[in-house]
Amino acid sequence: MNTTGRLTTRRMRGAVLLVLHAFVATAIFVPLLSYAEEGGSGHYTPGASASFMDALPSKPGLAIASYFSYYSGHADASKQLPFGGSAAADLDATAYAATVVALYRTDLTLLGGYYVVGAAIPYVWMDVKGNVQLAGPGGGTVTRAKSDTANGIGDITVYPFMLGWIGLGGDLKYDLRLGIYVPTGSYNKSDLANVGKNYWTFEPMVTFSYLSHKTGFELSAFAGLDFNTKNNDTDYQTGNQFHIDVTAAQHLPFFGGLIGVGANGFYYEQISGDSGSGAVLGDMMGRTMGIGPVLSYVTNIWKKDVAAEVKWLPELDVSNRTKGNYIWFKLEVQF
Repeated sequence: MNTTGRLTTRRMRGAVLLVLHAFVATAIFVPLLSYAEEGGSGHYTPGASASFMDALPSKPGLAIASYFSYYSGHADASKQLPFGGSAAADLDATAYAATVVALYRTDLTLLGGYYVVGAAIPYVWMDVKGNVQLAGPGGGTVTRAKSDTANGIGDITVYPFMLGWIGLGGDLKYDLRLGIYVPTGSYNKSDLANVGKNYWTFEPMVTFSYLSHKTGFELSAFAGLDFNTKNNDTDYQTGNQFHIDVTAAQHLPFFGGLIGVGANGFYYEQISGDSGSGAVLGDMMGRTMGIGPVLSYVTNIWKKDVAAEVKWLPELDVSNRTKGNYIWFKLEVQF
């Protein structure tokens, strides 16, 4: 191996150690600052941005992707979660989302990076049932079983600012991006199932994705902070959240393309407390983390770069949320 190769290897080992240390430190220290969000979840879904598939386009032009996600989870009767200004327990939740993502890499540059804009439009199906605590006669409370379904356009995400760089001969991509979740989905505070959150979320992210053209090794990390506005219908201010996804995979030649096999680990946590009169349960410790297998395939069809990815992400350590499984399928075409 020549000097340049040894230096590159040392840099990548350093990057791997840095990401692993950051992931472990987050898992240890962030829970000390954790609370719960309205409805038991935020806008960001674990696995949404996690691997080379979610890096910015490698060349100027349009990239179109279709993301399908499935989640099924349960919270037992001893766990209460805030919904619509009241509390619910013994929850079963199932959600499907089909999302179209469009990213356009422009010819504009800033600070040596290329400028990208984009948007994501989800269509969501939800089924939620549980026992809801309601106001009763004489100022007391009563508990009633409730079941709701909903479907429709969810909260659209727009990306007005994404700035990316490429290094190590094209093997490394890293970027800064700002996502804004717009409350376009329908919401009714009396329902358990809502396709919208009824508040805005501003999400700055930092990302890097290394995929070696020589060895096929991939290491990707996507980390973000979510800053939420108040849900005016319930007077509920969900606290801010931190999330990180890390993917390690090996890609090998397969039928004229590259097949990748690896794992995706995620950590999602609130870092500030909820507030407002609708936060009837006050501050709660809530978090989720997990790890699961990832399988991908990249090829060229009709002179277009095409990539597909499927992954299963079981939640392994959950507090004050439903606990279940995420399944993702992603398909992307670079024009």
